This record gives sequence, structure tokens and C-alpha cells, in this order.
Amino acid sequence: MPEANRVRPESPFPKGIPQPALRALASLGITRLDQVTRFTEARLLGLHGMGPKALGIIEAELRARGKSLARKP
Repeated sequence: MPEANRVRPESPFPKGIPQPALRALASLGITRLDQVTRFTEARLLGLHGMGPKALGIIEAELRARGKSLARKP
């Protein structure tokens, strides 16, 4: 995985996620990468500020850790 997408020691999220997306995650109480696995792609994309770029970074890092977003019930 490229170094640019690795989680920074001072941040619970990978580098490159835009601030509006981080604020959108915070609005759901998400403060760490592993917490996004409770949500579906559709739910996250429905957040104001969350876009495909941020979601792509998140999904790539989750895959690198052997995890994924929740699936539709």
C-alpha cells in the first residue's frame, strides 16, 4: 500500500481524507478507522461532506487491514 494512505501516528484516519469528510464521520461519532465498518457505503456517501475520494481512501485502507464496510442487510 502506498505510504500516502497509511494511518498517521497522530491521526486515527489515513492521510488524504479531506476535512469535510472527517467532519462528516465525526457527526456520526466515528473517531477511528475501524468504526466505519459498522456503516454501509451508501450510508457514508449520504453524509454531507463525504465523497467518493474519501470513501475510496477509507475502503483501500480497510482492505489493507482485511476489513470492509458493512453490507446491506
